[in-house]
Amino acid sequence: MKPILAGLAACLLLTACSSSEEPPAPQALPVKTITVARQTIPNVIELPGRVEPVRTAEVRARVTGIVQERLYEEGTDIRAGQPLFRIDPRELRASYAQTRAALTRAQATAANARAVVNRYRPLVEENAISGQEYDAALAAAREAEANVAQIRAQLDASSLQLGYTTVRAPISGRAGRAQVTEGALVSQTEGTLMTRIEQISPVYVNFAQAASEVLKLRRAIAGGEVQLGDDDRIEVRLTFSDGTEYPVPGYIDFLAFSVDQQTGTVQLRAEFPNPDRLLLPGEFVRAQIYAGQIDNGLTVPQRAVSLTEDGGTVYVVDGQGQAAMRPIKLGAMVDGAWIVESGLKPGDRVIVSNLQKIRPGAPVQIANTPTGRKPAAKQSAPTSGGE
Repeated sequence: MKPILAGLAACLLLTACSSSEEPPAPQALPVKTITVARQTIPNVIELPGRVEPVRTAEVRARVTGIVQERLYEEGTDIRAGQPLFRIDPRELRASYAQTRAALTRAQATAANARAVVNRYRPLVEENAISGQEYDAALAAAREAEANVAQIRAQLDASSLQLGYTTVRAPISGRAGRAQVTEGALVSQTEGTLMTRIEQISPVYVNFAQAASEVLKLRRAIAGGEVQLGDDDRIEVRLTFSDGTEYPVPGYIDFLAFSVDQQTGTVQLRAEFPNPDRLLLPGEFVRAQIYAGQIDNGLTVPQRAVSLTEDGGTVYVVDGQGQAAMRPIKLGAMVDGAWIVESGLKPGDRVIVSNLQKIRPGAPVQIANTPTGRKPAAKQSAPTSGGE
C-alpha cells in the first residue's frame, strides 16, 4: 500500500510542477516598415465625369419630301458641306421653273411699262397728253419693277429650297446612325431629324463638385496651403471604368460661377485631346484633378493599406514593438501611394510586409535593409591545408 501512495504523491508533484511553468512567448515576426514624413504632394480631387463632344450638330430636313438616297456611311468621319441625303427634288424643281417663268413675264411687263413712260415724257412736255396719263404710266412702270423684284426674291427662295434637297453636313465630325431611310417622308415644318454629327477630337469631360469643397479649395489657395503652378493651369487625368488610365492629360477650361440650386454643386469642364478616339461621348470616367500642391502632406504605399467601407486601415509598430491596427482616412491615389487625410502623424512606422500574417498585438521585429548599404558578402570557410 505504501508504494502505491508514494507513486501517487510523485505524480501529483510532477503535475503541480508542470502547471506552474509559463507558456513560451510568441516569436517576433520580421517586417519591413516605412516612416511617415511630411512632404510636398499633389492636391488631388477625385470626381466622376461624363465625356461630351466639343460640338454636336443635328441634321434636320429643311424641305418636305421623300428621301431618295443616303449618301454617307454611318459612323464615319465626314467634312463640312459633304452631301448626306438626297430628297426627291422634282416637285421643287417644277416650282422653281414656274417661278422663273413668272419672273420672265414680269420683266417683259416692266420693260413695256418703261417704254410707255419714255414715249409719254416728250408728249407731256408738248401738252399732247395730260399730266394725269403720264403719272399713271409712271406708276404702272414702278409697279412692274416692284413685281419683278418680288418674283426675283421668290426665285431665290425657290432656288434655296431646291438646294436643300441635297442635305449637307453643317460641320466636320463623325456622323451617327441615320434616323430616316430611303422612301421616308421628311417634313420641313416638323424639322425631321435625319442624323447627328459629333466632333470628338478633342472632347469635353464635365464634372460637378460640391460647392462647399470648391469654397474649401479657394480658401486653401488664398491661405497659401495649396500652391498653384505659375501658369495656373489645373491638370486632369482620367481613369476608365475598367481601371486603366487614359494616357493624355487634360486641363480645366471652364468653372461655373453659380451653384446649381437643386444639387448644390458647381459645374467644371476639362478639355482632352482625343487623337485615337478612345474617349467616347456619353462615357463615364473617373477624373483626378490636380489642383496645385500641398506642402505638408502624408502618403503611404498602396500595399500597406487594407480598404474598408469607411476608408482604410494600416498596421503600425507601437511603443512596445507590437503591431497595432490604425484606421485612416484616404484621399486620392497618386503614383502608387495613398494620400492620407487623417489617422497618421509624422514619425509613425507603417508596416509594409507580411501583412497576411500580422494580427493586432503581435510582436514584430523591424528588418529594414539600411538605406544606401549593401549586405556584407558571406566569407567562405578556409580550406584544409591537406592535413
